[in-house]
Amino acid sequence: MISGLFSIMLPLFVLVAGGYALSRLVRLSEETLVRVITDFFMPMLVFHSLYTTDTELAAIGKVAAATALVLAVLLVVSALYAYLAKAEPRSFVPPVIFMNSGFLGIPLMKLWGGLAAMNLIVVYDQVQSLFIFTLGILIVTGGFSASGARQMVRSPMLWAILAGFLFHVLAVPLPAVVLQTLEFAGAGTPALAAFALGCSVSRAQMSVSLHLAVGILLRIVVGFLLGLGVTLLLRMEEPARTVVIVASSLPSAVFGFVLPARYGVRPNHAAPLVLGTTVLGFLTIPLAFYLAKLLAG
Repeated sequence: MISGLFSIMLPLFVLVAGGYALSRLVRLSEETLVRVITDFFMPMLVFHSLYTTDTELAAIGKVAAATALVLAVLLVVSALYAYLAKAEPRSFVPPVIFMNSGFLGIPLMKLWGGLAAMNLIVVYDQVQSLFIFTLGILIVTGGFSASGARQMVRSPMLWAILAGFLFHVLAVPLPAVVLQTLEFAGAGTPALAAFALGCSVSRAQMSVSLHLAVGILLRIVVGFLLGLGVTLLLRMEEPARTVVIVASSLPSAVFGFVLPARYGVRPNHAAPLVLGTTVLGFLTIPLAFYLAKLLAG
């Protein structure tokens, strides 16, 4: 089982390693690469996936509910730890509650379960994206701001999510050439996302501390247990069950580092958490798949 999962993840590891290696050899603009993916390619993937998905609305609703529950509990636990341990919450909380369900999760689930699993992780990721561009901004800025609201409204990802759901529910007909274009552009997104993740990791700095150890524990172990708990609570079935469990224990999202830095917060907790959980992901992701399968009986 474990060897089979490593075989599934090998293309992903190769692309992440390629992004890491190339960014160390030549100057690559990480900001440009991330913007191209998140503002151009990924919105088309998201819209096409949501529009063409054959997943029932009930299953989509359960995945969305599971995502919200996992994020809410992680927020409370991580904020409580930051308060008691006197860790900077604006730097510590985001990489704990936000997992890499996009750049890492989308290509991972496509390799594991094909389009069915990828469509589900897209739902998971887009619900999380709504929280990132709302709750995440509130956390790192210390409250609601007009600039944060403007950034949220201008996000192509937000409009792709809303349009994808709306067009799917209303069964709005689209020309075949439009769908072909969206599919063609979206098909390259997982590979580009994995490559961009490697570039981001190459620039992260590592520093060992108690906060790092607790952050890794919350992000991976507690995330896995929460994912398992909500799937039992909501009585989810495969493949949604495995998607939610594994997604909830994925490494920290790159945005967990980007958001604090974007708003002038020193990412002294965020950078090590992104790097540490990503490196450990080579072991923890196959283990999460294995345990999810084992616990399914």
